[in-house]
Amino acid sequence: MKPVTIIILAAVAVMNLISFFLMAHDKRCAQQGSRRVPEKTLFLVTGLFGGLGGTAAMWICRHKTKHWYFAVFFPVMLLVQAAIVAYVLFHVV
Repeated sequence: MKPVTIIILAAVAVMNLISFFLMAHDKRCAQQGSRRVPEKTLFLVTGLFGGLGGTAAMWICRHKTKHWYFAVFFPVMLLVQAAIVAYVLFHVV
């Protein structure tokens, strides 16, 4: 495996972990009534190749599932990001 491939996959993995833990943290904050993570931040991190983490956290933690824009756009971002990463790894790198 080429070093650039490892770097790309590692960066995507880190973004997904950040996205997952931000969503989980926001869920805990919601339950405790403490300060929340802004929705703009959740969308930004998920949009920056954290689609899998954001979508997984949304369903595992049952958080933001009633907001249509999360329920629609997180999985869409996941599909678009997967297509971009696959294209880059198989056609560019």
